[in-house]
Amino acid sequence: MIARGDRVDVIRAVRLSGQLMLTFGDDPVDLVVQGGRIVDIAPTGALRPAGAVLEGEGRRVVAGLWDHHVHTVQWALNAERSPLGDMRSAAEAARAMGEAEALADGRRVGAGMRDALWPDAPSLALIDERTGEEPTYLINADVHSVWLNTAAFRREGFAPTADGMLREEDAFEISRRLNAADDSTADAAVRRAADRAAARGVTGMVDFDMAWNADAWRRRADAGFDAHRVEFAFYAADLARAIERGLRTGEKLPGTGGLVNVGPLKLITDGSLGTRTAACSHAYDDDPSNFGVLTIEPDRLRDLLTLATASGIDVAVHAIGDRAVASALDAFTFTQARGTIEHAQLVRHADLARFARLGVIASVQPEHAVDDRDMVGSLWRHQQALSHPLASLLAADIPVRFGSDAPVAPLDPWLTIAAAVHRTGDDREPWQPNERVSIDAALRASSRHGETEIELGGIADLVLCDVDPLTADRSALSRMPVAATVLGGRLTHLS
Repeated sequence: MIARGDRVDVIRAVRLSGQLMLTFGDDPVDLVVQGGRIVDIAPTGALRPAGAVLEGEGRRVVAGLWDHHVHTVQWALNAERSPLGDMRSAAEAARAMGEAEALADGRRVGAGMRDALWPDAPSLALIDERTGEEPTYLINADVHSVWLNTAAFRREGFAPTADGMLREEDAFEISRRLNAADDSTADAAVRRAADRAAARGVTGMVDFDMAWNADAWRRRADAGFDAHRVEFAFYAADLARAIERGLRTGEKLPGTGGLVNVGPLKLITDGSLGTRTAACSHAYDDDPSNFGVLTIEPDRLRDLLTLATASGIDVAVHAIGDRAVASALDAFTFTQARGTIEHAQLVRHADLARFARLGVIASVQPEHAVDDRDMVGSLWRHQQALSHPLASLLAADIPVRFGSDAPVAPLDPWLTIAAAVHRTGDDREPWQPNERVSIDAALRASSRHGETEIELGGIADLVLCDVDPLTADRSALSRMPVAATVLGGRLTHLS
């Protein structure tokens, strides 16, 4: 009997997905694995199985799934925080936090609020009335704003605001502090969360934690972390440090067993839809004077891309509003940098061609289209650019990668895939049905770098599905039972 953690030599009787279906059709095949790679593919029965055999029993096998946008420690720690996604008003959220259990450090922390949809507005007076003298923090689902009570402002050394809100860089600083658990606590939370991800078919992720992640991932690897592959990003404050250490995007991080690679420089150039700070060409519907904010001016952005490119470092540029996306594309044009635009939730029609011509990758989160549809209807009705495009990106020959932005959305690639294919997460009709994509396109965008296929000689990062994703409806696709996850020929999950 094989078990989780074992290496397999043969994966028997599986049905393929992707390009190999042109060769083998839907007939079952055996995959022979050696040294972490697929060294042979043959119709079931053509080869005599030898070694450790994983029985596929006719299941569909897909390439290992990646989440290309994760805030790892914050995602892992969110399991300990009070969920606020179902709160329907500021009053309800404040009352819930007043009743919430404090964490070990004495702070009450809630996450996932969507105050842009509330009929009432957050205020310092309201949160103080409900929470008293225990420091209390309510993190917006988009992480670009935090609602604090007076005790929390006092603890963090910030001057209280009338609405109790901190936004953008101040909010990020609060999140950094809340995420600054001791190493053993953070690493244990990351390991538990990674095991949950493996159970959903995840074989890799791009880590965008707002921290110096090189040392953290080497430490986790030294402690035996082996649940998935990692590409870690760093931010502008650490760019000089990365260059001094000779980090180059795509290179393996020494001492991590080949599982951890250097990722991109992450740059946040605007805010978000929910906080009403994404930089847009037209004003927000509830505030005719608000066009959002560019948090990195174009000249500074160009300088950072130039320095990164000269140092062999790719870039990942957060740009949600169409003005920010255009600014990012300007910088890519000037510097010929390589990398991604993260989110791209509002894109001018004319900028689709620029995306494609420059080879810039769109790293997008399909679940945001499901989560944001009501906010788009109330805040972006008069924007003229494309909102939350998917099919339009693919039609323009733009490379596309999928992710979750966890903890903004759940780290579950099947929810991501279902959102992309069906453009709805409930019983409502699909939102912008013309932006739906095929299941084949969604699976590909959810593979490593949005381009990985099962192939002879390829790395044996694979997922065996208990329901056929090629024919599953929305409900079955989003709940997809995963029979096994294989990472380089080793079982990281077995149901």
